Amino acid sequence: MELFSNTITSLERGLGNSALKQKVIANNIANADVPNYKSKNVSFGNILEKTELELKRTNSRHLSFDHLKQNPSVYTKRDFQYHDNGNNVDLDQEMADMAKNQLYYQTLIERLNGNFSTLTNVVRGGK
Repeated sequence: MELFSNTITSLERGLGNSALKQKVIANNIANADVPNYKSKNVSFGNILEKTELELKRTNSRHLSFDHLKQNPSVYTKRDFQYHDNGNNVDLDQEMADMAKNQLYYQTLIERLNGNFSTLTNVVRGGK
């Protein structure tokens, strides 16, 4: 019997992913004025990893979901240049991404706290 459910494990993984995203965004903001700096982003390909949903290919022509089971990876955005000095950090976009990520992180924390409150209630016998 597992002490923690898959939900708590998934929330923990989500918090780690959000923390990585926050570090990357903060790094982009810190380097917004550095000549030739290329902004970075995080690719989350592990959405379906270790979920209870089992995906089966019933035909060889169906798409594979293996690429969705990868760990998050940081990549450099090289497709555009935002400033004349070769820097491509869009500060407004980075700030919007940071706000969105903070909301996501806070939501995960609240959900995790709810799960721990439920466990505490069970341990106390519902009192």
